Amino acid sequence: MASRLPPLNPLRAFEAAARLGSISRAAGALSVTHGAVSHQVRTLEMALDVRLFHREGNRLRLTAQGAALLPRLTGAFEAISLAVAGLAEPSTEGDLTVSCVPALLALWLVPRLDAFTEPYPGLRLRLIPSNDPAHIGDPDIDLCIRYGSAGLGDCWLSLLAHIRLFPVCSPSLLNTRPLRVVGDLAEHVLLHADAGREWQTWLAAADAGDLARGRRHFLSDAHLAIAAAAHGTGVALGDTVTTAQLLSRGDVVVPFDLSVPAADAFFVACRPDKRANPLVRTFIDWLVAAIGPQDAGPAAVAAGWPGRRGRLRRSTVGGEI
Repeated sequence: MASRLPPLNPLRAFEAAARLGSISRAAGALSVTHGAVSHQVRTLEMALDVRLFHREGNRLRLTAQGAALLPRLTGAFEAISLAVAGLAEPSTEGDLTVSCVPALLALWLVPRLDAFTEPYPGLRLRLIPSNDPAHIGDPDIDLCIRYGSAGLGDCWLSLLAHIRLFPVCSPSLLNTRPLRVVGDLAEHVLLHADAGREWQTWLAAADAGDLARGRRHFLSDAHLAIAAAAHGTGVALGDTVTTAQLLSRGDVVVPFDLSVPAADAFFVACRPDKRANPLVRTFIDWLVAAIGPQDAGPAAVAAGWPGRRGRLRRSTVGGEI
């Protein structure tokens, strides 16, 4: 069938002339001369052995054969244009493997998965809870979302969000063991997911660096520390990204209106060759738009949070804070 098709240029010339009703307008649309279009139309008529136009001076009128051919040609050229345009659009089908720091994965990403996946029914996600930098070089992992510093070696890297840290606890804990001043933290279990650096930074900002050391539990990541706080085990450090939904539901509350900027941040990273993957680009664009700017302090973020909140009062272990 393909060998019996006329050359493309005569077909394009006829379609333009018939659609626009003029050889001159077709020549302008195709950026060729009037004579070139006229010659191509006659070439097509000879190849098909039919007349496609009635020529009445400078006017063209389609014959029955021309009228039958025009809509099919127009549809065919539109289909070709759509097919070519589709090559430039990102593919939204296939597998995407994402390694994500556990707290962000469980508390922020998973509750929003439908918002990302619903427009892409052909997408299959594989999510791995991890903050292991070695995953960035793993050929089976497309993208990593990490919490840490920017020094991640030879990879494509983009800052996702800075965060601020502040204490959170369950409402029931406050009912049984109040937190009226920072010094009251000495009577509570402090939950941390690092060696204690972040808690020490917050206590120093609260003029409570010499707070009597009470019980402290180490958990392997912030997700576990915040989960333990929500169950009343103690007080953990929440942040302006991962803890927002728990605060909105009242699962945890903020006892003190003081926050400190975290020394680390959330980053998106991948191998340079993975960056060209259309699915990776689509996910990164959605991720950046969904997480939004995080420059606002916790007072602005907390404006809609339910539960007990109050300003820091005079501490028993320091001055006015």
